[in-house]
Amino acid sequence: MISEFHKYQGAGNDFIIIDDRNLQFPSKNISLIARLCNRKFGIGADGLILLQPQTDGDFFMKYFNSDGRESSMCGNGGRCIAAYAFHQQIVSANTRFMATDGWHEAIIHPPLVKLKMQDVKSISVRNEHDFVLNTGSPHYVSFTSIPVAELNLIKLAKTIRHNSEFNNEGINVNFINSTQPNEISMRTFERGVEDETLSCGTGVTAAVLCSALFNNYSEGNYRTEVETPGGKLAVTFSYCQNPVSFKDIWLEGPAECVFKGEISF
Repeated sequence: MISEFHKYQGAGNDFIIIDDRNLQFPSKNISLIARLCNRKFGIGADGLILLQPQTDGDFFMKYFNSDGRESSMCGNGGRCIAAYAFHQQIVSANTRFMATDGWHEAIIHPPLVKLKMQDVKSISVRNEHDFVLNTGSPHYVSFTSIPVAELNLIKLAKTIRHNSEFNNEGINVNFINSTQPNEISMRTFERGVEDETLSCGTGVTAAVLCSALFNNYSEGNYRTEVETPGGKLAVTFSYCQNPVSFKDIWLEGPAECVFKGEISF
């Protein structure tokens, strides 16, 4: 069978996107998906996304990491599939779709896409600079005074990713510099990719929310700009202190089509 695909990227986080409303793509074929995502022997991507039917929404987002395995929510992937659906005239500039972690809204004004994330009701504070939370995917967030560009990210991240607490399920690992009020820079190691990615939407969201605790924010509404190796993103949110919780979380940044082609399977 021959199918059309589109390649999208959001701040350097890249994805193969396929219209699978007819449910013909072999989504259980892990080796096929891994091969398509392979940068030497395939198209090359951090993940693959299927746009599938959803009876009470615009579509369902089915996401796979580059290892071929179905995974949890991907924030940049969510923004990219919203842009794809808009460009294919499947949705208007406002869409509501289902993903593995629940409903998401998106507002598309090309090339920018704003994606509403799930509320976050708890953060595990490990110490004054390390946090663990779930923003649709699990994240370890560590603030450091060492410039993130100078870190041996892979080595440091693997000691966390593969420790006894996280080894079985895996966790994404983020290192952050809090450069000035409402601005951070960061790098991310993603499980399933098992390498650094140029940006990570759920990781950016996790880092921004943790910065409210790290920087002792008062309650209120905030917008934080984030510098990643792949470009700039932003997160707006509402912060409540007692108990600690976050709502009205929106991830914003570019989502653009790189190229399209055909694959056979």
